[in-house]
Amino acid sequence: MENVKVLIVDDEPNIRDLLSTSLRFAGFSVHAVANGADAVHAAEKGEPDIILLDVMLPDMNGFSVTKKLRSMGINAPVLFLTARDETEDKITGLTVGGDDYMTKPFSLDEIVARINAILRRTKAAEVEESVLEVGEIKINQDAHDVFVNGTLVDLSPTEYKLLRFLISNPNRVLTKAQILDHVWEYDFNGEMGIVESYVSYLRKKLDPLTSEPLIQTKRGVGYMYKSTKPTK
Repeated sequence: MENVKVLIVDDEPNIRDLLSTSLRFAGFSVHAVANGADAVHAAEKGEPDIILLDVMLPDMNGFSVTKKLRSMGINAPVLFLTARDETEDKITGLTVGGDDYMTKPFSLDEIVARINAILRRTKAAEVEESVLEVGEIKINQDAHDVFVNGTLVDLSPTEYKLLRFLISNPNRVLTKAQILDHVWEYDFNGEMGIVESYVSYLRKKLDPLTSEPLIQTKRGVGYMYKSTKPTK
């Protein structure tokens, strides 16, 4: 991990120092800052491979920092750190472009494991084919653009991940548990309602542009993306 650059953003000196020391010992290259403004500057200049980002910062919250980074085209994965363990915060974090979420106090071993898991997923995504076209939907995976019958559709990061997972498995019923595991990638403590909500968001954006509803509900099981056209 000598070449992996980690940006730590936390206003608590003890946590910042503990994470820095532990991650350096694990072989990572580490830079640490104490507020959101410094985080944006450091990310812009240092091009980190992953960002450990505290949600509660003195100048702006971690969600605002992430939005700012994404608007600047900085796509380094973000692992949120927070003392709050509320589902609403988790949903917000992932919706604005975060990749994972850990509550304090946390195990240093688990931090390292989460970082490695995120980096593996990121590396795998980078080598995937750039265009995924299934039926009436085409996704440019490099630009994260989604086209429905040629019309560009604006999706949130989480809506994009959900749609991509569904169309990567056309005509296959996916359970809510499978969707949670692949889209949100951590335990939502059994709160399956988040899947229903995001499927509803997608349908409102996609259905007016398609010849028929493409995301079908299989009651008691899950959801399926219906494709009658050949996959490209």
